[in-house]
Amino acid sequence: MTQFNILVVNPKDWLTQISAYQNHKLLYMISRKHSAEELSPFKTIYEQVQFRKESVIREIKKNEFNLDELKIVISRGGLIKPVQSGVFEVNERLKKDLLQSPVGEDVINIGGLLADAIAVEIPGARAMIADPTVVDEFQELARITGAPEIQRKSIFHALNQKAVAKLHAETHKKKYDELNLIVAHIGNGTTVGAHCHGRVIDVNQGFEGDGPFSMVRSGSLPMGDVVKMCYSGTKTLDEMLCLLTHCAGVNAYLGTRDINEIENRINNGDAHAKLIMEAMAYQVSKCIGEMFAVLKGDVDAILITGDIAHSQFVVHHIIDHVEKFAPIFLYPGDNELQAMAANALRVLKGEMEVQEYV
Repeated sequence: MTQFNILVVNPKDWLTQISAYQNHKLLYMISRKHSAEELSPFKTIYEQVQFRKESVIREIKKNEFNLDELKIVISRGGLIKPVQSGVFEVNERLKKDLLQSPVGEDVINIGGLLADAIAVEIPGARAMIADPTVVDEFQELARITGAPEIQRKSIFHALNQKAVAKLHAETHKKKYDELNLIVAHIGNGTTVGAHCHGRVIDVNQGFEGDGPFSMVRSGSLPMGDVVKMCYSGTKTLDEMLCLLTHCAGVNAYLGTRDINEIENRINNGDAHAKLIMEAMAYQVSKCIGEMFAVLKGDVDAILITGDIAHSQFVVHHIIDHVEKFAPIFLYPGDNELQAMAANALRVLKGEMEVQEYV
């Protein structure tokens, strides 16, 4: 069997995840943490690309990974234009839209840029992204908002949701496009998708103020209060956008997004922490109910994934609300590294075509 070497890089707020694969075999995985002191010189996330690239190169050389046999460097997609599900080679158009995102700024935007920066230094290596957050398979009904000037957008954890849904189908000896699934990804952001025979026909826009609140995002807010806050003179545009995307949620209520610390506080009798986490689970449950209606009650399974799926407290409260809808299965973690490696391997084996970003 032909051996293919694949490098996966996954930039997050304070770390860069690195994993090396030979076909399906994981050779090693490491999370390179970045201190506030290391990142402080960079005014924007885009200025971090060279620093993170050098960090990745050092790590893979330290682990004696054979760069000469590297075929694909793959990362998460960013907030680019809406695209179909699949794998995209990093081209100039893609890099431009990652740098000047039509949606917003987030650390996921540097994933493709980081993969490209590494690949250009390795002869024969190609840079790619897989299932970016803007995968759009909406039914037209899902786009309508009630205000003609505003249309709902598909922005969600496409990479992990698709990977978990396909894994679930495979585990149960089914095809993904044979099933109706509700997938709830619960992490720093939370998205709940209705997967109808292989297409995500509706999902809350978890990036900027739609659906459940999460560890750092506000979720849906009473719009009248938001409008008044915008015109109160106390908040700038950037502060309002941060409220939706990074400066709210559990972290704003409790001063931390560390789920272990929060659960310890709950176990030690912190009633406020208990209330906030119950409220988050309650809102996730409501969103699952919405997607149950989208699928007209024809649901084969509900899949709960993301880092917060490790929390027995949160999962218990969600199950308590939705267990009568359909069988529930847990897939804790974000599974992003494995999903990206699997997509790269499908490309190398000729099982998947690389799409061109236009």
